[in-house]
Amino acid sequence: MNKTVKKSILVAAAAALFSANSFAEVTRHALPNNNPFPISRAVEVTPDTTLIFHAGMTPGPVNPDAEKGSREYYGDTETQALSVFKRLESSFKDLGVDFGDVVKMQVFMVGDPTMDGKMDFGGFMKAYTKYFGTKEQPNKPSRSAFQIAGLAGGPNMLIEIEVVLAKPE
Repeated sequence: MNKTVKKSILVAAAAALFSANSFAEVTRHALPNNNPFPISRAVEVTPDTTLIFHAGMTPGPVNPDAEKGSREYYGDTETQALSVFKRLESSFKDLGVDFGDVVKMQVFMVGDPTMDGKMDFGGFMKAYTKYFGTKEQPNKPSRSAFQIAGLAGGPNMLIEIEVVLAKPE
């Protein structure tokens, strides 16, 4: 092998190595026993990944003409969750990421007065499943959901969602 051929092989190998490392790998571990619930048991990211810790997002008013802080102002849990996801989507565009890049989610829900003070997990899931585990966006984050006493936004604000996203460097 002459020097030029050896040099070409070395350059090609280096280029292949560099290109393989220029994209983050995200490994999503499914729940055991083929459980269809739309979350991942765990998510791994490679060291060449930028993690974005997105602040918690709360809903905007569904009816800005209603009395501020009323149920009519914010809506029920499903409506509020849809509002939060729309607001996150807008923020993600500015950051150059999308819902497929979400690797971790924490959901904080206040008990719904119309449900004897229990969080409306079903209402949240109706909104969540429009954004995660779909044919268009199959990636599922690891996720925790909590019932809390209240949010800083005041009465009838029922949900806040915080996420971590993985973006290739």
